[in-house]
Amino acid sequence: MPAPAPTTTAPDGTSPPPSETPGSVVLDRISKHYGDQLAVDALSLTVDPGQFISLLGPSGCGKTTTLRMIAGFEHPDSGDIRVSGRSVLGTPAYRRDVNTVFQAYALFPHLSIAENVAYGLQQRNTPKAELRERVSRALDLVQMRRFADRRPTQLSGGQQQRIALARALVNRPAVLLLDEPLGALDRQLREEMQLELKLLQARLGITFVFVTHDQGEALSMSDRIAVMRDGRIEQLADADTIYSRPASAYVAAFVGQQNFFAGDVSEDGSAVSSPHVLVRAASSALSAARGQAAVRPEFIDIRPDAGVAPTPQANAVRGSLLGVAHLGETMQYLVRVADDQSLIVRRPTFAAPVLSVGDAVLCTWPAEHVLLFPADDDASAGGYVPPPTL
Repeated sequence: MPAPAPTTTAPDGTSPPPSETPGSVVLDRISKHYGDQLAVDALSLTVDPGQFISLLGPSGCGKTTTLRMIAGFEHPDSGDIRVSGRSVLGTPAYRRDVNTVFQAYALFPHLSIAENVAYGLQQRNTPKAELRERVSRALDLVQMRRFADRRPTQLSGGQQQRIALARALVNRPAVLLLDEPLGALDRQLREEMQLELKLLQARLGITFVFVTHDQGEALSMSDRIAVMRDGRIEQLADADTIYSRPASAYVAAFVGQQNFFAGDVSEDGSAVSSPHVLVRAASSALSAARGQAAVRPEFIDIRPDAGVAPTPQANAVRGSLLGVAHLGETMQYLVRVADDQSLIVRRPTFAAPVLSVGDAVLCTWPAEHVLLFPADDDASAGGYVPPPTL
């Protein structure tokens, strides 16, 4: 089932349009305080039925609090939450048409897998014949029917996560909320579960609201991503837009890696002159006197520096190689440009040059892959840490 077309939320923070369709979620300027701390700040968001949306951001940005307010485990101080067109303010969690999957699987160790999945249906006094059929179907969805008689302690972490999913899906919620459900899994299993989750969501057509601090998870799974900062949405867009056209240095720094250069802005606003290199973008963008340019490591070319021709004026810098790391499909190079700046460069392994620590190198990159931001746009708030200089 294809994902519905993206819906744009008004950038000025005005209330999103209501949706009456089952499976929709509308957050209308919700706020939440914990004492003097503002956790969520007048946040508005519309999630269309059947979409997979991720709330992405560092710890403390408000993403889990937002999810818990949708679930009914927390209550907003102001604003409204509508699920399938109906306000759920004052509605207890167990009466909302949502289910939540947590990072901690919270399975009952004394019950069998089938009994764990059936627990919610039993609380609703579901007839036995219907209960058995729905449990079997839920276990089939996550490919775990053959383990129905086992105990949770007899399963691996990935298998337990599938059971937690089945337990949520068996109730046929209009919206499934997932709070970092893959965080406890090892890398390979986590990547396998990412694919399975996305395929399952597409098959069922259920709205998924997924909380994660893992940018790779969000990029690979989501129809849309809401990058959060200080209780607000910094940018809401599809994965390609978030990665290729970030709205701020904060988003650029948090999603993927960047090399930042700070300096004076050229008269035409298309370049930043740092102490070590002139970084020029493909078009004008800045009007301030000071700015910063960003280039992702995969867009930088690196080769031995023969030292014959002078370095071009823009988007090229000489340096010395500090380190090389094999990352599987890519090779990563750490290049010292000056005492106070170094660059990270990544090249596909099959096309990576053979270089040794201490080699003189020349790094270049095309103007169309340069991003420009105002100087006061704090990249460090997005988790940016400059490459080390040794």
